[in-house]
Amino acid sequence: MVYYFLSMFAVMKREMLSKKTVLLFGMLACLSGKAQNLPDSVVMTVGGKAVPLSEFTFIAQKNGEADFSNSKTLNEYVELFKNFKLKVVEAEAQGMDTTEAFTQELEGYEAQLKSSYWSDKTGEEEAVKAVYDRGNELLEFSYILIRMPRGNVLAKDSLPAYQEAMDVYERLQKGEDIDALGKAWYEEDKGLRIVYEHVPTLPPLRAPKVLERALYELPAGQLSLPVRTSVGYYIVKMHSRKAHPGLVRASHILISFKVDSVTRSKEEALAIAEEVLQKIQAEEDFAELAKTYSNDPGSAANGGTLRAFGLGEMVQPFEQAAFALNTPGEVSGLVESRFGYHIIKLIEKLPRPSFDTEKNSLQSAMAKNEHNFELYKAFDDRMKKEHDYVFYPDAYTELAELCNELFPSDSVFYETAKDMNKPLFSLQDQGFPQSEFARFMSAPQISTKTFALDFLQEAYDLFVRAASTAAEQSVFNEKHPEYAYLMQEYRDGILLFEISNREVWTKPVKKQASLEKKWIKALNKKYPVVINWEAITKLRK
Repeated sequence: MVYYFLSMFAVMKREMLSKKTVLLFGMLACLSGKAQNLPDSVVMTVGGKAVPLSEFTFIAQKNGEADFSNSKTLNEYVELFKNFKLKVVEAEAQGMDTTEAFTQELEGYEAQLKSSYWSDKTGEEEAVKAVYDRGNELLEFSYILIRMPRGNVLAKDSLPAYQEAMDVYERLQKGEDIDALGKAWYEEDKGLRIVYEHVPTLPPLRAPKVLERALYELPAGQLSLPVRTSVGYYIVKMHSRKAHPGLVRASHILISFKVDSVTRSKEEALAIAEEVLQKIQAEEDFAELAKTYSNDPGSAANGGTLRAFGLGEMVQPFEQAAFALNTPGEVSGLVESRFGYHIIKLIEKLPRPSFDTEKNSLQSAMAKNEHNFELYKAFDDRMKKEHDYVFYPDAYTELAELCNELFPSDSVFYETAKDMNKPLFSLQDQGFPQSEFARFMSAPQISTKTFALDFLQEAYDLFVRAASTAAEQSVFNEKHPEYAYLMQEYRDGILLFEISNREVWTKPVKKQASLEKKWIKALNKKYPVVINWEAITKLRK
């Protein structure tokens, strides 16, 4: 990037370059380049500030634009580099490195650069793609949930719910219908411990992670064994797995059962809806009727037009009727939902959005919940491998057994475990004892899991991540010496742009070449420069 600046000044390009182009040119090449392993001597001092030889060679060679074997090319580069540093020193003298805008831009780049090191972008994309691919099928199923006690639940306290779930599973295996059993049991229990639901459509990321995994592995027509989540045990019957039908764009008119604070009778709403439908059938304008009659505040003013939607996003009667329409302009009959009566007009049917379209929203959703372990698994696994992670299951089992009597975040758990010093795992031959993990779990908000063993597992995964991150930080500069040069280069690039923009680039194009020449001459007089030609000469050997 900087060599690009220097070359630009040498040939005196006449066109104004955009700031983004100037600062970001060659960034990808920067990330893949390697700093030369040269002595950290000084190549020059500019205005009393030393410039390391290693910085000089890194910038020169990362894009392969400076030929150190050619004396003429090397000397030209030295002159350009010197002038570049003179401009940076002048920008610093004018306080351009102290402005809020400068700080924000540099911090933004630093966050972007760090992200390229502290992540596995390929692994993240593969994890997001796996979730996207699940969405190619829409699942229809019924489930019965036997709740565990509310609040924090110890391992032993889950056994009654598990036994009850196994009893339900065995009854269903013998031929009882899950929907009939679930409805009857739910009504008898009044929803206190038993939950039943028929789910017509389930997109990805809508269920607890362990349940979602079990659902997508369950063939159509099959019954699952009890699946434990933090809230209880699910028994699932998979009714069907259907291909994603795409999206629908539609307009609708809602005649609701309640308008503001006034509740209509079903008969009153039906009479108005039938009147509106007759007007539509008489070819009155649908959009104008929506503006006049619809009680949907989100769409009435737009003629009833809704955003494109897929199955599982609207109330079931509405979406079933919308997806049943086939021809653009086709209008449904009256469709009753819990909100009132709908009249739906099909605008168009669309394919499922592409992975590139959905990627960012899926990744954002994964990062905010328990699916973040899937999202960052590739990076976590790489850190474990690079730092020689070894797991000791017997030590973990001892802590898991404590979960029969104590919840991991309780102070009593820590008091019990603080003298347990078997290593749970090691990184680079450094052991991490049970007591240290127990102290880690005693911190607030480590996990939101309410089942003791789930809390223990999630906390352990976070503890290992924190330890491997610390191990990586301890060797980061040694592993990535180019990082400091990239930050210095970008910092100087911002200053170079700002000072050049002020002194030359905003002036008339015809005058820029002469202004540049005068400016360089003035800077050479203003700031003393000492060049270490002995060190530079060695570069040619």
